[in-house]
Amino acid sequence: MLTLLGLFAGVTPAHAAEDDPYRISGNVQLDGAPLEGVVLVVTGPGGEQEVETDAEGQWRVGVPERGEEYVVTLDETTLPDGIAVVDPEDDSPNVKEAEMGAGGRVSVNFFIGEGERSVTGFADQLVQRVVQGLSFGLMLALAAVGLSLVFGTTGISNFAHGEMVTFGAVIALFLVGPATLALPVWLGFPLAVILGGALGLILDMILWRPLRRKRVGAVQLMIVSIGLSLAMRYVFQYFIGGGTSQLPYASEPKIPLFGVVQLSVIDMVSIAISIVVIVAFALWLTFSRLGKATRAISDNPSLASASGIDVDYVVRVVWVVAGGLAALSGVLYAYYRPGIKWDMGAQVLLLMFAAVTLGGLGTALGALVGSIIVGLLVEVSTLFGVPSDLKYATALVVLIVILLFRPQGILGRRERIG
Repeated sequence: MLTLLGLFAGVTPAHAAEDDPYRISGNVQLDGAPLEGVVLVVTGPGGEQEVETDAEGQWRVGVPERGEEYVVTLDETTLPDGIAVVDPEDDSPNVKEAEMGAGGRVSVNFFIGEGERSVTGFADQLVQRVVQGLSFGLMLALAAVGLSLVFGTTGISNFAHGEMVTFGAVIALFLVGPATLALPVWLGFPLAVILGGALGLILDMILWRPLRRKRVGAVQLMIVSIGLSLAMRYVFQYFIGGGTSQLPYASEPKIPLFGVVQLSVIDMVSIAISIVVIVAFALWLTFSRLGKATRAISDNPSLASASGIDVDYVVRVVWVVAGGLAALSGVLYAYYRPGIKWDMGAQVLLLMFAAVTLGGLGTALGALVGSIIVGLLVEVSTLFGVPSDLKYATALVVLIVILLFRPQGILGRRERIG
């Protein structure tokens, strides 16, 4: 079987021009022999560039910016007959991302082994994507449930919720990263979740509660949340830079489970944690006194207050819970991507809103159902010809279609007007 054996190795063409400001370069080899005339397309800031390998199998392009992501695509039609880039763990092994670091140089190498190309059947691919979709949906649900509860109890469409997800991942990196505190993961990750809850509490104390008491309107609150989102996002970029960082054990090998389904230990632990936390949260929301008060406020805040419920206290607890769940989601998402980046939460913010709206605004169960549907749509859609760059858009299209027929969402209640 053809196998992609090397990527991002530090090999640089000997003839690379020294006057290129920033440069992406690499090698293409077949069983150690250079391949000439292979076309590669580099896409990123500055547009699209096409380059061919020389007689030594080497290539290079100059790019305008550093600290940015570039995508290198190897055109398999220019490979010798019967040769293709194949990796059983990667659906598109001929497409690789290149992070242009501070040095302004990065190498992307394709070392290809000759052999028979294996073909995975549609049914096997569908099962694999469904498993991945469930994993992504459960991770998304942790964040979407908190977003839904905040909206249900306060009426705030919190556009900074994505940054609360990023906060969890960034704090986890600080706590367990080898270059920082290097705490064991069993201690560092729970601390990251606790600090995420503390962030929710602080934001409510210094920002949201004073605005609620001034009876600021929902539109103004939404605009404030957008401003908070932008501020937090660029604070993250200032401290961790524009590159991608990895948490410990992010490169764990995948274990064959059944058929073509392969998951790493981290993947299985993430799924288990998501299920346990969601079930525990559902039990708390259903049977605890505080959970019942939260549901009462979501249904009718004025009636709940008249019934003697301390609305401010319950809302504060909701912010703590939402912050903790968002932080946990951020840690799990850092393994799913994989990697931590300053805008990672913003990348899934619209999917969180889609899940909340699809399931029904203000309902925690609806957010869970909506998240599972969104996760499945995102992963399965690429099997039906949707480009991977547009797979997130499929969930938004389905959201629009469903809302045309059921405006209140799947589990939402129809509002009575007048």
